[in-house]
Amino acid sequence: MYPILVKFGELTLHTYGVLLAGGFLLAVFLASREAHRTGIDPNLLLDLSFYLLLAALLGSRLFYVLGNWPEFAANPIDVIKFWRGGLVFYGGLIFAFFIGVWYVRKHQLNFPKMADLLAPSIAIGQALGRLGCFSAGCCYGKPATGFCAVTFRDANSLAPLGIPLHPTQLYESAATFGIFLALIFMRRAKRFQGQLFWYYLLFYSMVRFIIEFYRGDPRGWAIPNVLSTAQAIGIPVALLALFMILRKKSPLNLAKKH
Repeated sequence: MYPILVKFGELTLHTYGVLLAGGFLLAVFLASREAHRTGIDPNLLLDLSFYLLLAALLGSRLFYVLGNWPEFAANPIDVIKFWRGGLVFYGGLIFAFFIGVWYVRKHQLNFPKMADLLAPSIAIGQALGRLGCFSAGCCYGKPATGFCAVTFRDANSLAPLGIPLHPTQLYESAATFGIFLALIFMRRAKRFQGQLFWYYLLFYSMVRFIIEFYRGDPRGWAIPNVLSTAQAIGIPVALLALFMILRKKSPLNLAKKH
């Protein structure tokens, strides 16, 4: 709705970038508090967060550029203009996952424990980040009617102007905030290390799969106009998460734990 927060001469402060940075800082703050509570060195967490941020930005932007290469072929310099929108979450998650594995092994940390620590923070960071998408107009929805529809009118918006659209950015922001609250609640009765992380992947994959049906912006397709790239990735992610949850909860595994 408001792509540009403030402008000082040639310097432009984009709302998208501010909210993205705010989401990251809030996520790190909450994860640091949890690190203190669980006996993990907060300095290691801060270092890990920095690496994860770089990996997430690189991976999410790379996936977007590859999926929309004709848009960038004529103006390659636009590849680095991520503040205008254009990040694929699953691309960032995949890159960040492998960087996280590398870092945890390097410092001999407990990966499932670290993943549980970070899962709620990832969700709340997404919730704030999607508000940035809404401000920029990227990741917009299909034409809509009714009280939920929003109309973008700012000339700097990336969404089509003057057309009532599904606010898919707000749908996902609300959903990921709900996931954050659910994970915080579940944390009190966690039954195994890694449980929060797998539930996060399961919940998010399901939510994202549904919201994709309401998206109207150009994006990658696994099956043109049937199954988006995000949905195609989300299906195996959800199945893997469900398998890990059920496997860990099985009587056999619980017996081994005790």
